[in-house]
Amino acid sequence: MSEFSDEKILESWHQNAKAWINSIEHREIESRILVTNKAIVDCILDKNPLNVLDIGCGEGWLSRELNNFGIQTLGIDAVPELIDEATKKGKGNFKLIPYEDISKENIHEKFDVAVCNFSLIGNESVKKIFKNLPELLTKNGYFIVQTLHPILGCGDSAYQDGWRKGSWKGFSDSFTNPAPWYFRTLDTWINLFVTNGFIINSIIEPIHPKTKSIASILFVGKLKTVNNSNNP
Repeated sequence: MSEFSDEKILESWHQNAKAWINSIEHREIESRILVTNKAIVDCILDKNPLNVLDIGCGEGWLSRELNNFGIQTLGIDAVPELIDEATKKGKGNFKLIPYEDISKENIHEKFDVAVCNFSLIGNESVKKIFKNLPELLTKNGYFIVQTLHPILGCGDSAYQDGWRKGSWKGFSDSFTNPAPWYFRTLDTWINLFVTNGFIINSIIEPIHPKTKSIASILFVGKLKTVNNSNNP
């Protein structure tokens, strides 16, 4: 297995599922508590969806939070231990589905909003999600992605697409074997939306209240409306 691959990411998450569950349960990630959790919830609620597809749902915190607002959710993830934990805690439907199987053949409903909250870190798997997602959205549906801001994530490396070594810096010592991740420039992220049938509705840059630095970036893509009218 290559050091830099989508398979290596999945291997890491299989190994660190329990540590992640504990980290979320004990509210150990300050940036999530102070800014990014609220940012993604507020962004979704702004679209007034009846239902939401939570891709890479992990232990299910976002699905449970949206369920508290009366929003039906389907949370999907490729790690059995995370889906088991989400199902145990309830408040939402959860299914074990690998990213490459996210399609209308395996998910037999459409959603007003699909969301990926810090869950798009691979290469080929991410491209496939963008390609298949439009067929899982209702007319004028939204795809919301929160991820590490390219400016923040670039560090001292060249500002160009490519694999980067992973790190658990800021996490507990129970985490091991950090997953690699695929860096994308701002232009590449936008191009992923535009070339797969979305219009960029907005780009949001939440600011960490303590450090005053960029905490993340949210891309809000709206599915293009196809006009089948023959009228001029």
